[in-house]
Amino acid sequence: MLTPVTDTDGAPFWEYAAHGELRVQACGDCGELRFPPRPCCPHCQSFASEWRPVSGRGRVWSYVVPHPPLLPEYAAQAPYNVVVVELAEAPRIRLVGNVVAHAGAPLDSVDPARLRIGARVRAVFRDGLPQWVLA
Repeated sequence: MLTPVTDTDGAPFWEYAAHGELRVQACGDCGELRFPPRPCCPHCQSFASEWRPVSGRGRVWSYVVPHPPLLPEYAAQAPYNVVVVELAEAPRIRLVGNVVAHAGAPLDSVDPARLRIGARVRAVFRDGLPQWVLA
């Protein structure tokens, strides 16, 4: 399994995810939610920030079913899906992941034919990585 590369700005996202929490960075002054994390608010240019919990609910904004060539680590699980999920609380925030049957299920546990743009999903976690299940 591939693991995320963390940086100073994004490290808290992964720390919360390791505990099964989905949080996104928010401006400490204007309150605007933002992702990916960054040091300065793109709306008011403040450097104040905090990490706010979000519900983990969203909808599939886009998806793809990768075809060969696949990364060798994932070839045995093909076909699998890669989705872009738009968060319910902040439609401009979109996270990439996979729709699975349940937390910890393999990447190929959902038939790609079941996916639709606009499908409602909710976050689950496996080894500190957010995944999605159909709601």
